[in-house]
Amino acid sequence: MIELHPEILKKNGENQFVILPYEEFAALHELLADYEDLLDLRAAKRENLAEPSVPLAEVKSEFGL
Repeated sequence: MIELHPEILKKNGENQFVILPYEEFAALHELLADYEDLLDLRAAKRENLAEPSVPLAEVKSEFGL
């Protein structure tokens, strides 16, 4: 898991903004992008549940792998 070191800025005594080191922001951004990809993959799999599947060995042989 990503360890975050946020700096919280307040305005009128209430939390308004969070500042993160760039490396932590980039790691968090990548993690969120990966999660969105996972959600997209799961949705695509649900949409294609009725479609026949092809074994990996068959795909490899078709491509000469």
